[in-house]
Amino acid sequence: MLPNMDPRQMEKLMRQMGIKSKQIESSLVTIETSDGKIKISDPQVTEVDMQGQKSYQISGTVVFESGTSEDDINMVMEQAKCSKEQAVEALKKSNGDIAQAILTLEEQKS
Repeated sequence: MLPNMDPRQMEKLMRQMGIKSKQIESSLVTIETSDGKIKISDPQVTEVDMQGQKSYQISGTVVFESGTSEDDINMVMEQAKCSKEQAVEALKKSNGDIAQAILTLEEQKS
């Protein structure tokens, strides 16, 4: 925002430029990526409409979750008798396929 500008003046200026914004009530925002999920709890979400093009501004408490669950990692570790790091890497390479991850780790031991 511009320094020393009244929020009402800012809103009026934005409307004159064809920019509309509104707050969106939400409790959780999840963004899915190829590496996992980004979860934003207690988000403050603002929708900005600029000449028909909508964009969203999100702020809140951010947590990144990898794409594999702890249960999957533990299963691979037990079956392949490997470290957690090896299990995670094998699951990433196999796109989360537990059986393929175990087979890959077993083949590496041979």
